[in-house]
Amino acid sequence: MSAPPITLIGNPVSPYVRKILAICAVKGIEVAIDPITPFRGDEAFSALSPLRRIPVWIEGDVTLCDSSIIAQYIEETRPAPSVLLVSPKDRAQARWIEEYADTRLFDVLGWKLFFQIAIKPRILKEAMDRDLVEQARAVEIPETFDYLETVMPETGFLFGGEAGLADFSLAPAFLNARVVGVEVDAARWPKLAAWLGRVENDTPLKRLNAVALAFMTTKLADQPAVMAEHGYVIADRSHDGGRAMRGPMSPI
Repeated sequence: MSAPPITLIGNPVSPYVRKILAICAVKGIEVAIDPITPFRGDEAFSALSPLRRIPVWIEGDVTLCDSSIIAQYIEETRPAPSVLLVSPKDRAQARWIEEYADTRLFDVLGWKLFFQIAIKPRILKEAMDRDLVEQARAVEIPETFDYLETVMPETGFLFGGEAGLADFSLAPAFLNARVVGVEVDAARWPKLAAWLGRVENDTPLKRLNAVALAFMTTKLADQPAVMAEHGYVIADRSHDGGRAMRGPMSPI
């Protein structure tokens, strides 16, 4: 079987990569995946992704970085089924949730928690900043969860009966947080916890989270085989540089 004409560079441990793969699943788009570990891209990867971040979308002469840009491109080139709403107001609100997820939520759950606890020691061979982690746990995580509780629906997904861009942007980071010991307390944030349960169990994110969890306990060299075992097509060419390299905007 020939490889799909689209390559997605990125490891499913990344919430941003799972966001794009969930959208692809909804739209029936098959991609060949180059599951490089974050911070290990080679020099060719630096040319494709100047900030050395994943995911990267390659389709013919189109190369795109940043999950929001990729999601918008997919929606514009494959509009059905849509992951956005018909109403301009709802579309704008969904994009706001995406922005909040990509910036504030990931800053707290991703950079200040998962990156510090899991990525720095394992990939970069550096000690975590314990003060930063404790500040996130004590102050910033409750603040973000308090806000998200106010925007959660009583039933269904963020904008109706089907999961869409907002759901797939927001939900993936919670798995990474759970792996390093942060759960959503259903007693304190009941709507957030219930919504997260629906997204993680009733959408393509269920399969993707399973792959991400498998990757977290698999040697780097064995990860492509694990992804293939889960039914994904692996790209013919890997951009793994064999060593960790920070990007120009990587956190300390």
